[in-house]
Amino acid sequence: MAESINIIESKNTKTRIIPAAAIIFALFFGWFAVTRQLGNMLAELTPPSASNAKQIADAAVGFAPRDPLANWFAASVGKNVFTLERTESAVKLSENVVRLAPFDFRWWIELGRAYENAEKYEQAENALRRAVELAPNYVYPRWQLGNFYLRRNRSDEAFAELKKVTAGNIAYRDQVYSIAWDYFDLDTGKVEEIAGNSPENKLSLVKFYAVKERAADSLRIWNSLSEEEKRLDPGFAKVVAQALYEKRFYRSAIEFARQTGIDPEAKAETITNGSFEKPIGDPRETYFGWKISPAEKLEIKTDTTQKKEGARSLRVVFTGYSGTNFNHVWQAAAIESKKKYRLSFWLKTENLKSAGTPTLEIVNAGDDKIITASKPFPTGTNDWQEINLEFTMPENSEGFFLRTARAYCGDVCPIAGTFWIDDFRIGEQ
Repeated sequence: MAESINIIESKNTKTRIIPAAAIIFALFFGWFAVTRQLGNMLAELTPPSASNAKQIADAAVGFAPRDPLANWFAASVGKNVFTLERTESAVKLSENVVRLAPFDFRWWIELGRAYENAEKYEQAENALRRAVELAPNYVYPRWQLGNFYLRRNRSDEAFAELKKVTAGNIAYRDQVYSIAWDYFDLDTGKVEEIAGNSPENKLSLVKFYAVKERAADSLRIWNSLSEEEKRLDPGFAKVVAQALYEKRFYRSAIEFARQTGIDPEAKAETITNGSFEKPIGDPRETYFGWKISPAEKLEIKTDTTQKKEGARSLRVVFTGYSGTNFNHVWQAAAIESKKKYRLSFWLKTENLKSAGTPTLEIVNAGDDKIITASKPFPTGTNDWQEINLEFTMPENSEGFFLRTARAYCGDVCPIAGTFWIDDFRIGEQ
């Protein structure tokens, strides 16, 4: 008996619609996601200053009309074209960005800029203030609002905002100080009022004054800090000491060097380690101590067998040295300009032979010109004798270099023998 086979037809209308709808939805969603991503990518990767930025901006907005970044990019391109039409277009696009992302402070800042470019100053202020409200702990919105007030000549409101910026971010402090420095015609009182009394702000101000070559003000702020506050950044004062030393503000630099331990015994109007009782170390590790540059056929070291005062002197031995210059022993000293001084030291020689013997020079640190120099050291063997140099410091300097040199006696002029120096002193006349 034949069996009958029943075939069930499942391809009814309902079962066809559901998968088809799912496929269409997936395709639509995928297309929407891809085009939005494409528009966002075009906006992110293209600088507004690019030659084809306008065409790319139109494409980005076309692909992603509801993407904030794409709309911002189009608005930014419009800002670069200074026509009434483009300015108004930039405003509308910026307004659209804010509608799409109303709680992102960055877009409110951009809207404020667009309003300002369009000379809609009240709306610009409101937009920037809204950015501050959305991100009260961020410094960037306050930085933008403060600068807006400055451009509108509303200095009290401007620096009220900028003062808050200095408390929140070290990267903006120097910029705020620079703005105040220029705006108030180099008025230190105004700058310090904005800086306030926090130790972090004062430390930044110390560095700011050093950069501006206001060495005395830099030191004054530094000395207003407690010892604990000075230790907040152990390397900070060393950087300032180096900056002031390199700019040759010696009277301030020597205080930083002393307080930070670089040159703990250094003082103004003093030759550091003048009797060579302390070891002479690496010249890279001192600013106001003795510095020695080694050379062939030349030996320079402290000596305990010969001394005028204390336990040591400095001995220099020549063994056929023939260099035309002899600036191998030197020290920087901090003193006052326009004052008269006397420098004294003791000298001893043994079998010193040359047509050009050593001398000692005092060189103006302000312009590297020689202020005065000793007579060439006597040849032969001579017992300890005191050498005195009297001089007046020029007006353009607050320090000098004390250095050895030699009298010129030709391009090839050998020197032999030994000399000792000891007990350097300086005093005001």
